[in-house]
Amino acid sequence: MTLPSITLIAGPTASGKSRLAMEKAARTDAVIINADSQQLYADLRVLSARPSAADEAEIEHRLYGVADAAEAWSVGRWSRAVMPVLAELADAGRPALLVGGTGLYFTALTKGLADIPDVPTEVRDRLEVTFDAEGEAAFRRRLADLDAAAAERIEQGDRQRLIRARAVAEHTGRALTDWTADTTPLLAPGSWTGLVVEPERERLYANCDLRVGLMVEQGALEEVRALMARDLSPDLPAMKAVGVREFAAHLASKTTLDAAIDATRQATRNYAKRQLTWFRNQTPGWERV
Repeated sequence: MTLPSITLIAGPTASGKSRLAMEKAARTDAVIINADSQQLYADLRVLSARPSAADEAEIEHRLYGVADAAEAWSVGRWSRAVMPVLAELADAGRPALLVGGTGLYFTALTKGLADIPDVPTEVRDRLEVTFDAEGEAAFRRRLADLDAAAAERIEQGDRQRLIRARAVAEHTGRALTDWTADTTPLLAPGSWTGLVVEPERERLYANCDLRVGLMVEQGALEEVRALMARDLSPDLPAMKAVGVREFAAHLASKTTLDAAIDATRQATRNYAKRQLTWFRNQTPGWERV
């Protein structure tokens, strides 16, 4: 399919990438498309710092707030959602700005991600029991027989990834390493340009702290209270958003509001640091802003 003019705008939380996208879209009649895993969720407008209702009314936005917190969107599901949007914009001749901080979304677009078959729950459950019974060393040795590269690559203590690698190998009969090597980018080379919004770290951390204070003023506690009332699984992506656990502790009278705000600020700074590191390592050739 013919794709529109595509610009990928990546960066850590609180870096100003959404503001930059608004400025670019106003000049070019582009549509802004979400590439942030938390901004997908309708329940997280405040905590994910989703574009405001006013911004969404001024400039067309897609794939923001389209998922319910009870859903678990993966990078694969996002990929299947974003490509029809790009095809639609191509037909209309409109530019696209994909904006976000989720590195794997950009990897899927520019490098590709493996289409690994789903592993049945019973397989994962069985291997979790096996891991706990055998211990990591024995579990890793058996994984090495199935996928030597994964056994070597996965860090000590990473129980989840070890179980994932062995589950894929046992269920599919093919090593996870082989699956991940078999990838095709969603976007053709030369069809896109990429830039990373990369503020000086001290300024970025100050922005993170300021943002958390604004979130409290804008209704973060009410947002978390509504999520708690639904009694959702803590393993769902929306429930792992920065601020949910911290503010939930305050609402459960386990900590003060000031302590919850401090903890959320620290968690936000840590998240921004990880994002900065990821984009520096994974997008070395992209323009820096």
